[in-house]
Amino acid sequence: MKIGYARVSSTGQSLDVQLEQLTAAGCEKIYQEKRSGRSTAERIELERAIDDCRRGDVLVVTRLDRLARSVPDLYAIVADLNDSGTGFQCLQQGAIDTTTPTGKLMFGVLGAVAEFENDLRRERQREGIERAKKAGVYRGRKPTIDRDQVIEAIKHKLAQGAGIYGLIDELEISRTHLYRIAEEAGGLAQLKQAAEVAELEEIA
Repeated sequence: MKIGYARVSSTGQSLDVQLEQLTAAGCEKIYQEKRSGRSTAERIELERAIDDCRRGDVLVVTRLDRLARSVPDLYAIVADLNDSGTGFQCLQQGAIDTTTPTGKLMFGVLGAVAEFENDLRRERQREGIERAKKAGVYRGRKPTIDRDQVIEAIKHKLAQGAGIYGLIDELEISRTHLYRIAEEAGGLAQLKQAAEVAELEEIA
């Protein structure tokens, strides 16, 4: 099954063109939202679209910038899809289509570019930190979320058999961030199992 995802940055913009193109491409489900692409964590409909994908499905977008804010971000999202057996297709940039041999090759190139960009960014960060330390103004990055609080919430929810959406909505973080913290806390397998059970109950 093809699952579409459409996005515009503001409420004043129209999704009509994207919806028409995704429908014409054979998408049976289309998730849509009007949110900035700066943060994947705040794009709830994108999370739902990805969670809805099953092995053999294809996530479809009209343009790459509708899905990701950078090359590393795009590679991370598509890599997660590949790991779950889900294909990815971009209608207006057809070289990125992981359901074809050429598309898979392009995805490999994309991964190399993403790694290069990450290396450059880390190098710039290191240089900036070193300059700040020498100037005596470096204080380190303030935590954006209380990890201990999240871990306690995860343990509490798991004890109740909560599904993934309940945790995402309550903690207001992305699925990827949630899984990362759960993995550090040693509860990733249990969290995924709870999510699978909740999905099966929902289907039933």
